[in-house]
Amino acid sequence: MTDLGLTLKDSNMNSFYELVKNRRSIRKYEDRPVESEKVDAILRAALMSPASKRTNGWEFVTVDDRETLKRLSECREMGSKFVGDAPMAIVVCADPAKSDVWFEDASIAAIIIQLAAADLGIGSCWVQVYKRMHTETETAGEYVKGLLGIPEGLEVLNIITLGYKNEERKPYDEEKLMYEKIHRGRF
Repeated sequence: MTDLGLTLKDSNMNSFYELVKNRRSIRKYEDRPVESEKVDAILRAALMSPASKRTNGWEFVTVDDRETLKRLSECREMGSKFVGDAPMAIVVCADPAKSDVWFEDASIAAIIIQLAAADLGIGSCWVQVYKRMHTETETAGEYVKGLLGIPEGLEVLNIITLGYKNEERKPYDEEKLMYEKIHRGRF
């Protein structure tokens, strides 16, 4: 099932297809800040993210202070150390009291952040916080909330690092896509 007929790159959605194909998780960044105009554009895109019943339960915390980024990098035992070397990060939170699908709404906003960043030539990487542990007795979310003064009642979904790429990642190889995961009409 490797032939899906008309591909996105053959359609008028070429630029979106290329954006998705080339957006990869970046963990190494140049030591230069992301311009505030680009950060503002990324945040505007996040504010336009779809949300269930337009509840807009998400909240975004930007962090560009080196010491705070270093402390954020310690939110998990593994998988978050590179946050300390990123020029900036956006912490994505949401209010479960506003929507029973807060997790989905915040996840959509997070990927919109990543796609908007890629469109502006900025690398990004998702660091999962929700349901991860900082220590045996403290969750990563509790740690991040305490560090950033995030109010009780909000849940922290993730940290998205942002910066100019200091590593190259190849685009997705379409020959290696898992076409067997596509089912038409029924499983």
